[in-house]
Amino acid sequence: MQLTRRAMIKDGLLAVSAGMIMPSIFARAVRAASNAAREGSHWAQAAQGKTLIVVQMAGGNDGLNTIVPYTDSAYYQARPTLAIQQPNVLALNDRLGMHSALKALQPLWQQNKLAVVEGVGYPNPNLSHFVSMDIWQTLDLNGAAAGQGWLGKYVSGLVDQDGHPFQSLAVGTTLPTALRALNADVPVVADPKTYRLQPDPTAQTQLSAAEARIQTLLKLYNTYPRSAPYAALLDATAQSAVQGSKQLESVASAYTPAVQYPQTNFAKGLQVLAEVIAQGLGLRVGYVTLGGFDTHAAQADTQTKLLTEMAEGLVAFYSDLQAHNVADDVVVMTWSEFGRRVEENGNQGTDHGTSAPLFVLGNAVQGGIYGEPPDLTRLDNAGNLVFTTDFRSIYATMLDRWLGAPSAAVLGGSFDDQGFLPASA
Repeated sequence: MQLTRRAMIKDGLLAVSAGMIMPSIFARAVRAASNAAREGSHWAQAAQGKTLIVVQMAGGNDGLNTIVPYTDSAYYQARPTLAIQQPNVLALNDRLGMHSALKALQPLWQQNKLAVVEGVGYPNPNLSHFVSMDIWQTLDLNGAAAGQGWLGKYVSGLVDQDGHPFQSLAVGTTLPTALRALNADVPVVADPKTYRLQPDPTAQTQLSAAEARIQTLLKLYNTYPRSAPYAALLDATAQSAVQGSKQLESVASAYTPAVQYPQTNFAKGLQVLAEVIAQGLGLRVGYVTLGGFDTHAAQADTQTKLLTEMAEGLVAFYSDLQAHNVADDVVVMTWSEFGRRVEENGNQGTDHGTSAPLFVLGNAVQGGIYGEPPDLTRLDNAGNLVFTTDFRSIYATMLDRWLGAPSAAVLGGSFDDQGFLPASA
């Protein structure tokens, strides 16, 4: 494998030969370098040891069949075939209940460790999957998806004297927009056993391709002038990449789950996050996605399967953390880009809607129902639910009460606290 280092161009960016397949972490570091001096926000409490796990329910989960208004006649009138009948509802109070597929979460509800936040959405909702996802992740209500994500901004401001390469981690194959950061590199891991600098497919060497590439990259950055622009950032990025791959490989071999995880990709992703948390790699934000919630047709079976998969995966994850004595420091939050229409369609499904509930769970959570339950007699002009809880208020509560960062600085404004975490958390 042949790499060439050329003269620094006027902006101080590193030019690499056209034959080099540059890992995205290095490319992002170079792109971010010019912004580093302008980013001055740092969170003094970042090392307090708290972790947020974000679960994205991609596709637009039907909130009305997740947290069911089981005493509302309007609900049953709007959904003659899809409505969850009262005997199949896990009652939370005299008005609302959970879909029976969420029965694995019932003990957490009974222990006051599960919060349901109702009516979550934003002004002038957009019913495009991609635009609405971008709004939730970047806070740009126009859906422009410019700049960094809200979690990326938080991660960019972290102060970590120990140099943890896994302060943030996304499980999957692509970086979520929410974790897109200007001044931080967010690892994306599908499998800890294969997380490493991948070989150049054109490499010809007696060393293994991966070993040769690592050595060449380190040589490149070690010979890069320390007085040159962004040298410290580039060096730290290179070292973090190698250090991180070694740490994750070690963790994967040393970690033994305390429970049997379901054999689903979602549960396997949660197990990766449990490994990193239990082994003390300094994780502050973890991210995992469960897709398939776009239920335009044959919704009943699909949603039942997905909600079961989510609930059983989350309970296995929580039980594993409990057994490793780290559950007190972890909170899980779910979100979906929008809910579904109140009325079912002609294909025994539901079309894109607006507001929906989300879940927050963990030992620190003050369980209960937050926000206003859906009012099916007060719909917008399109026949959709009117949102009552701004999603940014959920983020504000997480930032102020859990992650130790001032929410106004991250979110660009002040939003109500939802109260599902104690002030001392």
